[in-house]
Amino acid sequence: MEIHLNGGEIPENYSRYIGKKITFIIAGIVLLFILLIISISVGAVGIPPLEVAQTLFGANLSTQWDTIIWNIRFPQAISAIIAGAALAVAGVAMQSILRNPLGSPYTLGISNAAAFGAAFSVIVLGTGTMHSTGADAVVIDNPYITTIIAFIFAMIATGVILLLSKIRGASPEIMVLAGVAIGSLFTAGTMFLQYFADDTQLAAVVFWSFGDVARAHGTELILMGVATVICSIYFVMNMWNYNAIDAGDETAKGLGVNVERVRLVGMIVASFLSAIVISFLGVIGFVGLVCPHMARRIVGDDHRFLIPATIVFGGVLLLASDTAARLILAPHVLPVAILTAFLGAPVFIYLLLKGYKR
Repeated sequence: MEIHLNGGEIPENYSRYIGKKITFIIAGIVLLFILLIISISVGAVGIPPLEVAQTLFGANLSTQWDTIIWNIRFPQAISAIIAGAALAVAGVAMQSILRNPLGSPYTLGISNAAAFGAAFSVIVLGTGTMHSTGADAVVIDNPYITTIIAFIFAMIATGVILLLSKIRGASPEIMVLAGVAIGSLFTAGTMFLQYFADDTQLAAVVFWSFGDVARAHGTELILMGVATVICSIYFVMNMWNYNAIDAGDETAKGLGVNVERVRLVGMIVASFLSAIVISFLGVIGFVGLVCPHMARRIVGDDHRFLIPATIVFGGVLLLASDTAARLILAPHVLPVAILTAFLGAPVFIYLLLKGYKR
C-alpha cells in the first residue's frame, strides 16, 4: 500500500498503528477499574459489585460495608495497584537503561538487600516478637524501624552498584554483574543472621519476607503513591532517551544523549522507587521482571507506549494476584508474593520460549 504525506498529515497506517497501542492502554485502565471493584467485593463478607461502586462514588449504603470497604479492602487494593505499577515501571526502566531483559529490582539484588535490612532489624535490634495466640503469632513490634532499616540497606546496595559502575564505567554488563554479586552477598548475610536467630526472630524474618500488600495504610500508601507518580513522570520525560539507548550507546551519543548520566540517574530513581515499595510491603518478586515483557509483546519497544502500558499492566497483575491469593485458600489469606513467584517463573519461561521461536 502506498503512503503519501500531505502537508504533514499522519499516514493512515501509522495512525492505526498508534491507535491500537493507545486502545490497549485505555482497555487496561478500564480492566484495572473493573478488577478494583471485584477485588473489593469478594472476601469473607461478599458485597455486590454495584454497591461497591456506589460506595466508592460517595453513597452511604451500609455502615458495616463502609467499614469493610474503606478500612480494609480499598487500602489493600490501592496498595496492590501502586506497588504493581511501581515495581513494573522500575523494572522496565532498568531493562531499558541496562539494555538487559533480566533487569529488575529482584534480579539486581535490591530486594535481597531490603530483606537483609529487615532481618538485621528483627534479629539485632529486636523489632519482632511472638504472641501467644495463633491468629497473630508473629508481629513486627516496630514496623517503622524495620521499614527504615530495610530501605537503608536497599539504597546501600544501589549505591555499591553505582559506585562499582562508576569505577569501571557505567556499562550495562558491569551494573548487572554488580547487582548479582551484591544480591548474593546480602542473601548470605541474611542466612548468617538467621543461623543465630531464635525461633521468634526467625519466624518474624520469614513473616516480613513474604511480601503482602495488606501491610500499607494511610501514610505508607501516600508515600508509595507520591513516589510512584514522581518517578513515573521522570521515566516518561526520558522516554526518547531510552528509545535512543535501545538503538545502542554509540547511536544514542550521536543523537546527543548523555548515556552515562541517563543510566546513572535512571538507576538511582528506579532503585529508590523499588526500595520504597519493598521496605513497606516486603519482597514481591517477578512483577518488575515479567510485566515489562508482557507489555512489550503487545505494544512493542517504543517507550512512549511501553512505559504507560507497563504501569497499567503492573497494577492489573498485582491486583489480580492479590485477589486470587485471598480467595484460593479462603478463609486463609495467602501472601501475594507466594502467588507471584509461582506464576511469574513459568510465565517468564513461556515468554522467553515464545520470543526465541520468533
